[in-house]
Order: sequence, then C-alpha cells, then structure tokens
Amino acid sequence: MSDLLDDPNMRDGSATSNETLRRALGDRYLQYALTTIMHRALPDARDGLKPVHRRILYAMRELKLDSTGAFRKCAKIVGDVMGNFHPHGDSAIYDAMARLAQDFNVRYPLVDGQGNFGNIDGDNPAAQRYTEARLTRAAEAMMDGLAEDAVDFRENYDGTDREPVVLPSAFPNLLANGSSGIAVGMATNIPPHNIGELCDACLHLIKAPNAHIETLLEHMPGPDFPTGGILVEPRDNIRTAYETGRGSFRLRARWAVEDLGRGTWQIVVTEIPYQVQKSKLVEKIAELINAKKIPILGDVRDESAEDIRLVLEPKSRTVDPAVLMETLFRQSDLETRFSMNMNVLIDGRTPVVADLRQVLRAFLDHRRDVLLRRSQHRLAKIDARLEVLEGYIIAFLNLDRVIAIIRHEDEPRPVLMAEFELSDVQAEAILNMRLRSLRRLEEMELRREHDALLIERAELQDLLADEGLQWARIKEQLQETRKSFGRAAKGGERRTELAEAPEIEDVPLEAMIEREPITVVCSAMGWIRAMKGHIAPDTELKFKDGDGPRFLIHAETTDKLLLFGSNGRFYTLPGSSLPGGRGMGEPVRLIVDLPNEAETLALFIHKPEGKLLVASTAGDGFVVAEADCLAQTRSGKQVLNTKEGVKAAICRPVQGDSIAVVGENRKLLVFPLAELPEMARGKGVRLQAYKDGGLSDAITFTRADGLSWKDPAGRTRTETDLEEWSAPRAKSGRMAPRGFPRNNRFDDAHQAS
Repeated sequence: MSDLLDDPNMRDGSATSNETLRRALGDRYLQYALTTIMHRALPDARDGLKPVHRRILYAMRELKLDSTGAFRKCAKIVGDVMGNFHPHGDSAIYDAMARLAQDFNVRYPLVDGQGNFGNIDGDNPAAQRYTEARLTRAAEAMMDGLAEDAVDFRENYDGTDREPVVLPSAFPNLLANGSSGIAVGMATNIPPHNIGELCDACLHLIKAPNAHIETLLEHMPGPDFPTGGILVEPRDNIRTAYETGRGSFRLRARWAVEDLGRGTWQIVVTEIPYQVQKSKLVEKIAELINAKKIPILGDVRDESAEDIRLVLEPKSRTVDPAVLMETLFRQSDLETRFSMNMNVLIDGRTPVVADLRQVLRAFLDHRRDVLLRRSQHRLAKIDARLEVLEGYIIAFLNLDRVIAIIRHEDEPRPVLMAEFELSDVQAEAILNMRLRSLRRLEEMELRREHDALLIERAELQDLLADEGLQWARIKEQLQETRKSFGRAAKGGERRTELAEAPEIEDVPLEAMIEREPITVVCSAMGWIRAMKGHIAPDTELKFKDGDGPRFLIHAETTDKLLLFGSNGRFYTLPGSSLPGGRGMGEPVRLIVDLPNEAETLALFIHKPEGKLLVASTAGDGFVVAEADCLAQTRSGKQVLNTKEGVKAAICRPVQGDSIAVVGENRKLLVFPLAELPEMARGKGVRLQAYKDGGLSDAITFTRADGLSWKDPAGRTRTETDLEEWSAPRAKSGRMAPRGFPRNNRFDDAHQAS
C-alpha cells in the first residue's frame, strides 16, 4: 500500500484517489484469486493433484520412502515438505497427507500409513509424531520417470531446491481418486472411478480419438466409490453429467435382510454412501426413532468391527423391509447425492469445467509428452554412451600405443586426441579407465553393448518419428497399469454397484403406525400425554401441583389431533408421537409453536370429512372444513384472522341446520346455518351485533330437535319454540330465556372434544 500512499492524488483526496485505490485493490484481489485457483484449490488435469499433494509425494520420494522400504515418522515428512517445498501450516500438510492414506476417502491410496490415520466414524488421525508413512505402489507409478527429464522442474519458494511442475502420472489419477476444492468464485468436486475401467476408456479413446462420451461410458459406466454402495442414478442422467462436466449421482447404502428364525428378521447395512460418517449416521437414525418419525423402525445398532455392520430392527415382523428402507433412504444419509463439478486446470494453467473426453484427452496428451521427453532423454544418454564406447574400442584396437602415450607423455590427453581423432570426452574416459578393464573379454562386452545401444537408438528414433508407434507404446503402458492396479490386483474390483432404484409407492405415515388405543390427557396448564388403552373418564389421574384435568380423549395411535389456539391457528398432533403416559407428560408448547400469550381453546380428533364452526370474540366467524385445518409444521396453520385486541373464542363441530349465538350481553340469536359461509381462511362474517361486549358462545344444532342447554341445577333443558329469538344473521337478538346458564354458555365444555 506504500505506493498508494505516495500517490499525490491520494494525498490531495481528489476523485482520482478512489479510482486508483479501486484499481489497485482489484489487481491485488485478482492476483489472490488466481493464486488460489492455480496453486491451491483446483487439481491439474494431467496428474490430478493439487500442489500440496504433489509436494508431499515428491518429498517422500526424496526421503527414499519406497513401498517396500521402511516407514518414517509423519512429523519428519511434514517437516521436509514444509521446509523445502510448501511454506504453509504443518496441520494443513498433515491433514492432506492423512487423507491420501485413508482408504475410505481415496479409492487408490497414495500414502501407506502405519498407525491411527482416522476412520469412517469421523475420528481424526493421531498426532503426526505418533504415525508413520511411506509411498504406495500407485504413488511410485505416479512418479516413474522423474529422473529421466519426463516433466519440467521449477525452483522452490526460496530458490534453494527444485520441485516438479507436474508428475509423470502413469495412471489417470484425477478420475481414479477424484478431487474436491473451493477456490475464489469456483469449486471442483470429482468422484473416484475404477482404474481398470478408466484404462479401458483411455485405450478406446486412443483407438477412436473422436469417440462419443456415451461410447466411453460403456467402458467406464460411472463412479466407483471406495466405500462401495449402490449407484441408482438413471443412465441418461449419468451421461448428461459426463457430457457437461456437471451433475449429481444418487448413492445408496448396501443392505440385506438377515433371517433370525421363527418369522423374525433384521436388516444389515454393510456399505454406506461415500463421505458419510458412520457415527453421525447412526445418531441420525436414532433421532428418527426417538422422534417417532419412522414408527415401523424399532432400533438401530452399530456392530461394526473391521467391516461395516449396522443392524436395523423393525418394530414388527409384518413390516415390509423394502418399505422400511425406502423410508430410511428419504429421511437419512443412507442415501445421498454426490454433486460432480469437473472443474480442472488444463495444462496446469486454464480452469475449465471439462467433460469426460477432455479430461481423458488431457491425461493421454500428457502421457505422450512424458513418453517423448523420456525417449529424447534416453536418446541423449545413448549418444553419450556410444561416444565413450567408441573411444574405448579405439583404445583396445591400439592398446600398446595408448599405453605408451600415457607412460611417456606429460600431457597424454592432447596427444591421444590428435593421434586417434578422439573427442575430449573420449580421451578423458580412456585416461580414467581401470587397468582391470584391459582384457580381451572386456572388448567383447564393449562391442556387444555398442551394438545393443545402436539397436535401441534406432528404435527410439523410429518412435520419435512415428506418432502411431508412440500411441502403441502408451497403450502398452496403460495395459501394464491395468494389470498392476485393475481387476486382477487386490482391491481392483468395482465396489460400487450400478442398479435402478425400486419403484415403491409413497407410504403414508399412518400406514406405518401400529394401530393401538390410547387416551390423550391434557391438563389445564397444557401438559399433554398419551396413556395406553382407553381409560374411564372418572379414572383418578395425577397432575402437577396447581394443575388439573381439562381434556380427556379416547383415540388411537393412527389418529391426528387438532389443537385450536386463541391466536386463530390450528396445530396438528400425531397420536403416535405424543409423549408416553408415564409421568406428567410434556408441555404442549414444546411439541408445537403455540405462543405463550395464546391459550388452548379446543383439542379433538381430526375427522377428514368434518366441518368446524370458528368465531372470534368480536362476533365474526365462518365454517371451515377440517381438511383445511391440518398443519404440516410445528408453527401451525392460520385459519381465523383476528385484529389487535380480538382473539379466537369458539371452535365447535358443525352439526344440524341452524346456529345459536349468545353474547356477553346475554342476548340470544338463532339463524339458519346456510347464512354462514364456508371458507378456508379469513376473518369471517358478523354472527351477531353488539353495542357493548362481544361473543360469549355459539353452537350448531338441528332446528327440529330444539336448542338444549344445562340450567344452573345441571339439568338439560330444551327449547323447541325458537321464533322469539330467530332473526337474520348479524342482528342483535333477544334476551336469553329464563334458566339459561349464568356463564352464557350452552354447556360446560367450551371446546370440541
């Protein structure tokens, strides 16, 4: 920023200063973004590695940690990587190295770890001072040819050493092991694949350079995840993903039904989706059981040892295993989606969302470059050796004279060069020759070596001149890679099965619940519980101090209960998910989001064909179908709209052809139910007019049967002649008859039940 502070425009505070600062910040942010994209987050399409992984493997090679050699402490490896090539945090380097050793994260591990390198449960690796590592055969194949000028080298960060720009990469590591990363404004996420199938696809692409991706997918049908599982994505979707470089793959756990005898069984999960932590998966399934979201599932156990074994016990032996698993697939990570984004650096410089053919072509072109460079390097070595050998042969043909020159001349080199027309290199080689080599047998060996090198040199020249021979050699290398790491090798078989998801119709929650009688008890303070069986209404129940009974409903576990609050919202309570009858239950406000200022007006069993009368304290109301009152979330469903100062007051089932309304002024109005509209939501229409006060109660009834209520003595009284109180809707009505309850209610239970 010093150059900005020295700018006179910055000191003057002119308008140009803002533009200068904006341009400078833009340039610096662009440099940061490019650095992140090219040197940190995106893999190189040629070797499929990010710089940190490439430097780890190269540092381990420099430490001579071969696949058949001894292990070294990871702290030593991390220290060398950090000190020589990668000046970043040691924890970041160790995490990257540990991932290369985790066979549940990497399809073909590049690091052979000894010690605790983490597990599929999500446990972290042990500290780097406790673990050891060495290279694997796959990593050695990645670096085959480094000593033969196969790739370019560059100076490390401080110029004290050199590191490879890219590895020779004898197999397509980018797709074999996949990659993931987040850069600035872009990201990459590539799934792992089977190396044998990749080699087959590469061989076909060499044979047909313009092959369609659909044809390549016949050799490489899809990802092959290290944790196995079943890929149930339709083939058309897979093809589209590889054609565009973007898409997603639906992956399921592998499961089987285990017969326990006597009609009982359990489900055993042996493979889980890629990048799913087993411990969190078990916790999630346990939460679903506790929340009663999967009533047909009884229990889950983790019996895993070296292999994965998750046991799922059904609630009943009559449960369909396929239905149970389909339900679990929808609600847990037993089924996941892997989003693919093949964003890679082509030639190590240009970020491109590549399709399958582009990625394979980048690898094959890189292998051809490596082949040409190694061939040219070998050709140069042969030429140098042939020069020396020709000098040796001249020396043997003139051995006595050569010995004489060496014995008698003070400066034998120029004499040898002048007399036998030798080059400086040949003369120096003759002077450095050991006496033991001056034997007849050695001359024969030299001629044999010379002839063999001439033949090899001719073959290399033919190879460099003929592109067809070059691709034939690459085909041989791919076949060797397939033999070493493919189906015939240990762990080379495909692990992820490709299949189609079974078509099973959605099963409603009620169909999965075992039907049992329950008694729902809700106290005056809002504590709710579900007791097994139907208990008598006069059964003595325990409540908290200061609390008492309010609702007692005989229901079944398959029933849904509707709760109507004074805020005008309906809440749905599944009978199967209510707290058990032991203890006092739970506050209903913990089950649904009923505000503290709202009270419970009604609690009743939902009847899909039923209708309800709802009204507010202002005297407005309407008829609503119960089907329109069901809520899908804890927050409930607003049905009766009320303005400030007005609350919901009435919720009663609709029965009959007439409606009776009584206000706080004790005036009674009777009018036909047909005058009241049926709505799904709203304020409603005026039921009764009031000068003072508001609505006290309302009820529907059959006019021919008369209007009934309980008098102060508890006796039921029925009035059949209602002409005195009959009038159109929204009138004020007439004073209630003698004997009408003093609380202005038609009965003691002012809620639907």
